[in-house]
Amino acid sequence: MRLLISLLLPWLTFFTIGRPIAGVICLILQITLIGWVPAAIWSVYALSQFKTDQKIEEALGRKEL
Repeated sequence: MRLLISLLLPWLTFFTIGRPIAGVICLILQITLIGWVPAAIWSVYALSQFKTDQKIEEALGRKEL
């Protein structure tokens, strides 16, 4: 679901992963029609990094127990 949001409304993805300042910057970039493509690419990249960070934290958390 977040992947679809990151393609259609890139700025909203940043708010869902807890990066509101990046969301505002992305919204400013998305306002221009030319900036939509870089904003979507940036949003998908940030979403993939967020998922990777979650997996790392989960793996490290399980090892400590």
